[in-house]
Amino acid sequence: MKFQELLKQHGRPVVKEPGDYVFRQGEDDRAIYAVRSGLLKAYYLSDDGRENIKSFLLEGDTIGSLKGFFGEEGCSFNLVCLEPSELISIEFDALYNGSRNDLSVANEVVDFLLAFGMKKETREYELLCLPAEERYRRLLASAPSLFDRVTQNDIARYLGITPVGLSRIKKRVNQTKYKIGD
Repeated sequence: MKFQELLKQHGRPVVKEPGDYVFRQGEDDRAIYAVRSGLLKAYYLSDDGRENIKSFLLEGDTIGSLKGFFGEEGCSFNLVCLEPSELISIEFDALYNGSRNDLSVANEVVDFLLAFGMKKETREYELLCLPAEERYRRLLASAPSLFDRVTQNDIARYLGITPVGLSRIKKRVNQTKYKIGD
């Protein structure tokens, strides 16, 4: 049984509007969500109320909170819809049991975990080692449509900079682009 078949058999549709939460930090949620359409934001909320954006999720992405599956404290981050969104929810136990009973599902789960690990490693490297302008350029190159769908404040939070810093970077990048194009 392939992962898509498992989703069809055990998944349930979830429809959300902008501003609706799929889950909140601290809540118990043992599901994995496959994004069929829409745009979501995963973020951490610090004790002082500061929002740190972990990722944006688009069609085809999958997400869940490992701490929500296994931890005693619940989900470690919030997942909120920025656009009308359609998801498929599957309980982690159904996926786990499916992977233990079917080698093809297990292989897909391993492939997903490898891709997930590489994505997290890349994000960590960018935040810890690259200057903000390079992080901006990489985001612009990898997800240009995101800039039309997400607020500048959210882009700045994702990049780990202030909105003023983002504005300065955008100005520099645009000036460089026009100088090169002349």
